[in-house]
Amino acid sequence: MESSLLSHLAEAWAYITLGASGIITEEAAPIIGGFAAHEGHLGIKRVILACSVGTWVAAILLYALGRWRGKWVRRRFPRAGRYMTRLIVFVRRSPWKATFAVRWAFGIRIVFPVACGAARLRLPVFLTGSAIACVTWSAFFALVGWMFGETAVLVLGHMRRYEDVIAASIVLGVILVFVVMVRRHRASRAVVSELRESARSRHAHPDGNREAGSPSEVESRP
Repeated sequence: MESSLLSHLAEAWAYITLGASGIITEEAAPIIGGFAAHEGHLGIKRVILACSVGTWVAAILLYALGRWRGKWVRRRFPRAGRYMTRLIVFVRRSPWKATFAVRWAFGIRIVFPVACGAARLRLPVFLTGSAIACVTWSAFFALVGWMFGETAVLVLGHMRRYEDVIAASIVLGVILVFVVMVRRHRASRAVVSELRESARSRHAHPDGNREAGSPSEVESRP
């Protein structure tokens, strides 16, 4: 009886640890949980649920921090502030894409929710999008751990060496996409404006060609 109770407590503590550490250990939490499920120590569905809830709650807290103390964060952490300034522009431009990226943007998962809060992204949008992102992210990496186990953990360790480079590449890619979209938008507006001016000009001088007279009328004049 006592050993059974201790076993249940240890299992519950394992789920709590996976959920609470997901925001720090990132992919390692669901991968290790999936590997433990493969070995029969944990349940795969409970691993996914624990990681989803833990990362979602952490994202909400970071969103609240950005919403009410965003300026302080940028002053206190200049390195994160550089990312935030660029991410805020992206969040305001594409709010739903930003909420999905809360879990999937490698290397900037802590900064991204803060940027969403600082950008004053509507709470229902953030809650819905981030919940979907957390569930899909947790399910994907838990299944990776369940299928590949130790190999996935080793690959993840190698990826962490280049975390800053990957994060910078993601931010640069977001900026480039945003610049291209803005230029296309400005070009389309310029074309529309030119067409409108041309239409107004034709409407203002409908008989402009007649004033000069047709060639037959000019020849018939004395």
